[in-house]
Amino acid sequence: MKIWIAIALVGLVTFLERASFILIFSKWEMPNWFRRALRYVPVAVFPALITPLFLRTDGVLDLSLGNLKIWAGLVALLVAWRTKHLLATIVAGMIALWVLQLL
Repeated sequence: MKIWIAIALVGLVTFLERASFILIFSKWEMPNWFRRALRYVPVAVFPALITPLFLRTDGVLDLSLGNLKIWAGLVALLVAWRTKHLLATIVAGMIALWVLQLL
């Protein structure tokens, strides 16, 4: 029963956190400095979520040359830089990982 209470409380907190922006900024206009700052949130959060996936193997930090995910990530980074195309980046990274695993 305690787990359900915890899940409900976490859900409620998440809902209130997201609803607060709607409730607050439906009555007042968002300041320009705040709007500009919000544009950088995805750019900051995405690498923070993805980087551990590349740098860990079986839950352990792996910075060795044998970590194929790092090499595939570098290929994806290069494709992203050159093409600025999300799907091409994902496909290139996955193909690079598969090819490296086959070798």
